[in-house]
Order: sequence, then C-alpha cells, then structure tokens
Amino acid sequence: MLETNWENLKLDQTGRVLTVTFNSGNKVNSLNTALMRELTQLAYQLQDDSHLNAIILAGQETIFSGGMDLKDPELVSAKNLTLAEQRKLVQVGPKMCAAWETLEPVTIVAIEGWCIGGGMALASACDWRVAAQDASLYVPELKLGMNMSWQSVPRFVNLIGPAKTKQLLLLAEPLDAPTAEKWGLVDYLTGRGEALNKAKELAQQLTGIPPIPLRMAKKAINVSANALNDATSFMDIDQFMLTQGTEDALEGAVAFFEKRPPAFKGN
Repeated sequence: MLETNWENLKLDQTGRVLTVTFNSGNKVNSLNTALMRELTQLAYQLQDDSHLNAIILAGQETIFSGGMDLKDPELVSAKNLTLAEQRKLVQVGPKMCAAWETLEPVTIVAIEGWCIGGGMALASACDWRVAAQDASLYVPELKLGMNMSWQSVPRFVNLIGPAKTKQLLLLAEPLDAPTAEKWGLVDYLTGRGEALNKAKELAQQLTGIPPIPLRMAKKAINVSANALNDATSFMDIDQFMLTQGTEDALEGAVAFFEKRPPAFKGN
C-alpha cells in the first residue's frame, strides 16, 4: 500500500495507471534533496507493485523542472560535512534516477516548459518522454563548471548516440522540443498544455497489454540496451565531487546567479 502523506508529490491512480505529479514549491520546480528523496521512496515502494502497467511522471503545468536546486540549504551547508558524508549527499540524485529506471511498469514523462539538468537526468531514466511543442530541454552542467552526473551520460548515448550527446553536453545549449524529437530525446510531441493528456493516452493503450509479458519485455529491452551503463559511469559521483571543488565550478555558479558569462581558468 502506497503512503498518502507526501509533501511534494500528488498521486492519482486509475486502473493500471498511476500518475505522479511533483512540486517542490518554487516557481521553477527545482529538484531539492527532500523532493528527490520522496521520488526515490515512492519508486522503492512501487518495486513491490504487481498491478500497474504504466506510471506517468509530471511536473508543474508550466515547467517540468529547473533541475537540481543550487540554493537547497542541505547542499549549501554540505561544506560542513565530512567527505564521506558529502559523498552520501551527492548520491541522492543518482539513486532517484536508478530507482525510477528499474521500475517494471512503463514510465512516461510529461514535459511542459523547461526540463533542465537534473530534470533531464530523471527524464532519461524513464521509458518515454512526451513534450509540448514549446518545451525546452537543457543540460547546462558543463557551463557551470561541473560534469554531467547521476549516471545519465550512457542513458543519453543510448537515446541519441555519441555525437548528439556531445552536442547536448559540450555545447550546453537549450534544445527545442521538435529538435529533441528528431534526435530521439523526445518520443512524442503535443500542443502546449497537452503533454500530460498524451501521456495518459499512451498509458491507457498499455493497459490493453497483459502486465506480465509487458514487464518481461521492458526488462529484456533495458538489459540489452543498458548492459554497460554502470561500467561506464560508476565513477561520475566522485567526478562530480572533484569538479564541484574547483575554482571554475565556483565561478560557474556565481556567473549563473549574476547572469553573466563565466570566466573559466581551468583551475
């Protein structure tokens, strides 16, 4: 039985479809540690479910997520933690993505507005991405002096190939939804405000498939596609900690909040 007292999540189940809407309480729906822990906890509870065929994940009506919350008090105070404690803190994001990736029902992400950084990492861990025509996808981590973590790099490569992944991460420029669909990063396009409805339509189609072979087929596909994912990304948490401690990362964060181009020096 799923818990009902979620602070940041709203759950709505109809038959074999569960819709999960998350709201961090700020205007860009950023992923703070409290929200990510709830998303992870929910995914862990859903591991025991044998009924659902599809799970829809949606953000706010005008924005999916602005990514990791750089002003999260828990992250800001991390400098007072031991190195071992800091490593545990930066594992919150990748644990969330891994928990959603291993769910047996088909996971469908409904994207309206911006989907940035950690939001992209979470979306790439799910099965299908439905986006409104005017949605924008953006992975700015390298512009902020950080690496792209949460074991999302191999997921991006699986979806769009190495060259397009380099464009997405190294150029670090916003990608409009129609281009993302051409690349294979988005699976379905809709009109503005219709992403969730399309996700529900797809989920309803999935309810016509027997749940056991559906789950078996998804597992077989994921194992085939993701066999080397962990082997190629298991160190990215420590890489994230290394880049976070550089002068360039500090400059990237300051420049971001001051809305100016960063001046990186390779330190």
